[in-house]
Amino acid sequence: MGPANRSEIVDILEKSKEDFHAAATGLPESLANIRHEENRWSVLECVEHVATVEEIFLKRLAGGEYTDAPPEDKEKEAALAARVVDRSSRRQAPETVLPKGRFTSAAEGLERFHVARARSIEFARERGTGLYTLASAHPVFGPLNGVEALIVIAFHSRRHAEQIREVRAALEKR
Repeated sequence: MGPANRSEIVDILEKSKEDFHAAATGLPESLANIRHEENRWSVLECVEHVATVEEIFLKRLAGGEYTDAPPEDKEKEAALAARVVDRSSRRQAPETVLPKGRFTSAAEGLERFHVARARSIEFARERGTGLYTLASAHPVFGPLNGVEALIVIAFHSRRHAEQIREVRAALEKR
């Protein structure tokens, strides 16, 4: 599952962008802000969270150091991808990335997500194989090299695409 080269991480980022976009579009805006259960996010809140996380995490990665990066490890890359999308356990997002009404519509949030993802893809293209020398850290996954960090970014949006599909299914049952 881990990327064999820089074009593979770009492909992973692009495919996860398409998956997230497909999950989050086509819902009437009147339903996008409805929580189907207490303590569960609406579609708009999911979109806001993903866009915000991507912006912050890419900024952190771009400012990373080129020393002490974890070495290339395809097994770790595959394990990260599986762990990030695993929705069998809920996680509490840090306060800084909780939904706070930053966007007035899902369309606005999706536009912000697309801008952030375009930056992530461009970053992956520009840095290429140098991504393995870039060090970053994640509060749950610990020290990461640049490819691992981009895997987390890509699969984070996939995790929430699944959450959005769950919300939409619940709203359709109403």
